[in-house]
Amino acid sequence: MDEVRWELYPLVASLDRPRTWLQLQAHLQLAPKTIDAYGRALNDFLAFCEKSQIEPERLTREQVALYVHDLATRPNPKGANILSIENGQGLSNSTMQQRITVLRLFCDSLVEQQLRPDNPVGRGHYVRGKGFGGMRDRGLLPRYETLPWIPSDSEWQSLLKALKDTSLRNQVMLLLAYDGALRREELVTLEISDIDVAYRQVRIRAEHAKNRRERVVGYGKTVTSRLLEAYLRHRHTLSSKRGPLFLSESRRNPGSPLSLIMWSKVIERLSQQTDLPRFTTHTLRHLRLTHLARSHMDLHQIATYAGHVSIQTTMRYIHLSGVELTEAVTRSLTSFEICIENILGEDYR
Repeated sequence: MDEVRWELYPLVASLDRPRTWLQLQAHLQLAPKTIDAYGRALNDFLAFCEKSQIEPERLTREQVALYVHDLATRPNPKGANILSIENGQGLSNSTMQQRITVLRLFCDSLVEQQLRPDNPVGRGHYVRGKGFGGMRDRGLLPRYETLPWIPSDSEWQSLLKALKDTSLRNQVMLLLAYDGALRREELVTLEISDIDVAYRQVRIRAEHAKNRRERVVGYGKTVTSRLLEAYLRHRHTLSSKRGPLFLSESRRNPGSPLSLIMWSKVIERLSQQTDLPRFTTHTLRHLRLTHLARSHMDLHQIATYAGHVSIQTTMRYIHLSGVELTEAVTRSLTSFEICIENILGEDYR
């Protein structure tokens, strides 16, 4: 487990109990991204406490409500004119949910240490019109279940055309991410030994998978296969050592392992070139799983390929593909379509 980057969470680092709590999460082997999310969320709460002159350990339900209000009304950190699509406010619903979840976990630890009698954040599902703090607590925020954005077919083609002007490494990375429905960390941390060229398979190590489950995915037998073999030859000119598959080609750090940030910057440049600001490293995973759903691949097979623990997570891509719903509507309305065709379609046959 990497050391906690305390410089990113100065308020957490400066206070004994928050620091001890976050360090405990790191010792429990939570993923680095999870530790970072926890650290940023807790640091945000402590900044609110400092601004509002609140003692974190003596937090009340009323003060929790004030924090929720602050989250819901503050400007977006990316710019005051940027609003969340779901709620019209500065921070997205998922970001606010994450901040509240971390606060609840921190308060749980205070209760366990007998530093306070109860958890002021509470638990439960949001119920419109019911108050906060009753006998059966409701959730503090409504949870919006939104479908992930994916590019249209024409937008996807534009991205692939723009990809032709990038390096061989970047082409291989994007195609592998798409073919294997890989998360960012799963892609960037691949090693040469994870690639089985003979069977066109990629092993995702358990320590890099989100749910800590190892799995095997495949990649295309034509373009991806040819480009990958060409890249492996090119990589040998950067480093003859085995190890990380993707290496930096920059003048400053040639041959060093590629970082998560560097890959994100590659995708960010592509999104800017194609005027698709919502395209991220994770979009490739969403797109691949949606395409698998559209091709009528079995739901459980998609779940296995994606590494999903819950089949409900996979269901999002069935909904996103629209295949199931479209077919159901078509079957239900066939007789009506025939009627319309008989009356209006004669002139266009």
